[in-house]
Amino acid sequence: MAALMNHTVLPPGADDRDLLTALKYVIAGQDDVTISTPEGSAPLPDSVRRLLVDAVTALDRGQAVTVEPHRTVLTTQEAAELLGISRPTLVRLLEAGKIPYSSPGRHRRVELADVRAFRQHERARRGQVFEEMAHEETPDPGDAADGFVSTR
Repeated sequence: MAALMNHTVLPPGADDRDLLTALKYVIAGQDDVTISTPEGSAPLPDSVRRLLVDAVTALDRGQAVTVEPHRTVLTTQEAAELLGISRPTLVRLLEAGKIPYSSPGRHRRVELADVRAFRQHERARRGQVFEEMAHEETPDPGDAADGFVSTR
């Protein structure tokens, strides 16, 4: 996926783990976090706060973290990569009306928010299907009189 920049941070050494734990405690706490500058102070937006909590938590677990900006309007290839599907499959979803898109010229463009909403909706739908499957009653193979289950 094309990006303007990306930056990967490796997990810190054992000496810095205490600092990470303290930082995670401060940003994940219930109180508002305020950023102070020479010009004044401002509250840290919740979206940035969640991003920092996720990044610090991953670093604390010993994982590397990569920050990569995304444009808010994606090409079909970028949207397909984000969803983990092929571009032709994404185009079928677009044409079926499952994901909104625009065509400012010859090419389709997809809003990042619409791709994320579709991904969230699909996750919820799959979870519901799995839940239904888990509650379905299946015949016990031990109930067959001769020990065999007919499959046809």
